[in-house]
Amino acid sequence: MNMKILLCSVAVFLGGTAAVLGQAEPPTSNNPMSFFITGTVPGSGNLGGLAGADRICQNLATNAGAGVKTWRAYLSQEAVADLPKVDARSRIGNGPWYNAKGQLIAGSLADLHGDEERDRIALTKDTAPTEKGGFVPAGGDSMPSEHDIMTGSDSHGKAFTDGLYHSCKNWSSDAGDDYVVVGHHDRTGVSNTSWNSSHMVGCNARQDRRGKRFYCFAVN
Repeated sequence: MNMKILLCSVAVFLGGTAAVLGQAEPPTSNNPMSFFITGTVPGSGNLGGLAGADRICQNLATNAGAGVKTWRAYLSQEAVADLPKVDARSRIGNGPWYNAKGQLIAGSLADLHGDEERDRIALTKDTAPTEKGGFVPAGGDSMPSEHDIMTGSDSHGKAFTDGLYHSCKNWSSDAGDDYVVVGHHDRTGVSNTSWNSSHMVGCNARQDRRGKRFYCFAVN
């Protein structure tokens, strides 16, 4: 009888273990950070161009202990004047990307941008912290909300091609009459909840006090 009870207990234990192993593993520190929202920013759309924005990402990552990776700002550049067109999605590697808590944000560029299926990205206000794991205020958390994240991109992560600026003159202007396309990291909004292409805001820090944050991704 005791032997039967023992064997049954072992079977139940193994069955339970198998069920657990079949489930998705919880986030762990084994997934090094490869995505974050900037914790500190200049406060306007003048980032010193793409190179200046990349330096901000790299410096913030370094201060957070993740400087061994190569970091890029998720920003697009329009083909205006003597600058070539650069798509944000072409700058950030191929994934997967994890936040500071080890949570998966997206497994690939296709998942990140919904190329094959929409909403395969796990980005929300709870999974999109700063480089040090800090919370970025979202809609309803602060006034004004800081859920506007600069990208200068369309929903597929590409630069606009209408000959107009959607990027604070390619990240070099803080003028009051220049504008930038933003997304919503909390995936909420009145008309457009896209994480990377929701609407436009002003580039001037005094005119539009919404944080002027942007996304950073690790290339490698």
